[in-house]
Amino acid sequence: MSISIIGAGNVGMALGRAFTQRGEAVVFGVPEPARYAETVAALGVRARVTTTAEAAAASDVVILAVPYGALAAIAHGVPDWQGTILVDATNPLAPGLAGLSVGTTTSGAEELAKLARGARVVKAFNTTGAENMADTRYPGGAPFMPVCGDDAEARRRVMALATLIGFDAVDLGPLAAARYLEPFAMTWIHLAIKQGYGRKFAFGVLRRD
Repeated sequence: MSISIIGAGNVGMALGRAFTQRGEAVVFGVPEPARYAETVAALGVRARVTTTAEAAAASDVVILAVPYGALAAIAHGVPDWQGTILVDATNPLAPGLAGLSVGTTTSGAEELAKLARGARVVKAFNTTGAENMADTRYPGGAPFMPVCGDDAEARRRVMALATLIGFDAVDLGPLAAARYLEPFAMTWIHLAIKQGYGRKFAFGVLRRD
């Protein structure tokens, strides 16, 4: 199975590095592939870069690691996603990290699902920083990675990918749970940036037997 990642910024590259290090093939999709050729080549033979449209068609799992404002154009760029698992790793951030531009009665992921005809949208990889996607190792255990989506099989596949790279993947059920996950992402962002925690921390789940 190949994985396509639309976007080659901090989150996209961190996920691509984590997947390729564990033996997965990754196709990056960007508007100008030549700009990222050297960066992607550094990940090794399991990674390649092409156009956004070609990457969207190359895999049955496509991760959107782009600014939230780019989602509509990407969703509409494919007339019918034909069951592709479309993983929304974005957050609808307001300017200046002042909060979220979407919420309460809907979520960025739900709005994406309305736009991406035929896609199985799953929310994941949005609740922590790129540093934790690149390296999930913590002495206290695995970082928490909540996953939600309306298609149970799609959720399971994305949870398996999160587990593969070292996260404690937790099934949050239907896509409407993204209404909780996007504000939860703001908790990490607020602590990391506004409260001065820095980016070397993660949330975990404590369980009793």
